[in-house]
Amino acid sequence: MHVSIAHPVKKIDRKALSGPALRTFFRIADMWDLNVEQQMTLLGLTSRSTYFKWKKDPEVALPKDTLERISYILGIYKALQILLPDETAADTWITRPNNAPLFSGRSALERMLSGHVSDLYVVRQYLDAQRGGWS
Repeated sequence: MHVSIAHPVKKIDRKALSGPALRTFFRIADMWDLNVEQQMTLLGLTSRSTYFKWKKDPEVALPKDTLERISYILGIYKALQILLPDETAADTWITRPNNAPLFSGRSALERMLSGHVSDLYVVRQYLDAQRGGWS
């Protein structure tokens, strides 16, 4: 006889995560010198008013998609800090042309600005592989 034990699915408190996630995203965006349009694309936003509302008051409940995007960006930032201990090199890496097949001579930022979550994922995965481990 096979007995299955159901584990309760832990509900993520998006409101509790959203404020810290947005504040961290905006700090990284400043370090990466991203303009408003680039930040909006990375966040998956089309509304400037929503962007400025979030920037002014980050205590909102972000959509799951936005939290996923920010999670990848945080992972990219962290991986760069580990791979490139020089802060300037780490912060400018995303804007430099890259000859890795994934980028085809374009910068990681160009790839990330396609607007697709999957492009954030592949940049994150690329950096994790460079660190010597897949996440």
